[in-house]
Amino acid sequence: MYQRAPVNADEGTSLTVAEGTATLDVPISSESHHPLGAVHGAVYFKALDDAAFFAANSLVEDVFVLTTNFTIHLERPVSDGTIHAEGRVVNDNPNQLIAEAVAHDDAGNELARGSGVFQRSNSELTADIGYE
Repeated sequence: MYQRAPVNADEGTSLTVAEGTATLDVPISSESHHPLGAVHGAVYFKALDDAAFFAANSLVEDVFVLTTNFTIHLERPVSDGTIHAEGRVVNDNPNQLIAEAVAHDDAGNELARGSGVFQRSNSELTADIGYE
């Protein structure tokens, strides 16, 4: 499902999902740099949101979850290598799920962290959207 989304088509990312967790590796390219030569914050946001989202959706087997709120804290710039984002669910209740994600560089330095609130939607998880 992740790779079939047009927004993820050219990223070369790798996603691993387990129950309540997800890991996303995003290779960095110069096309994602801001004018000072480091990765733009939008890339951090997407990596953290995607890791937290898939951690949350791993606990919901029938419908797509939606991000209703996501907050990030940018901690350190990175210009090359890979962003490794790890997400995990910290609260699962009938009305919403709360998940956190942390991003590291290849040397293990923490780059950013975020947390989000996810809500169950009315959109079913089906094979036609790439759900397996």
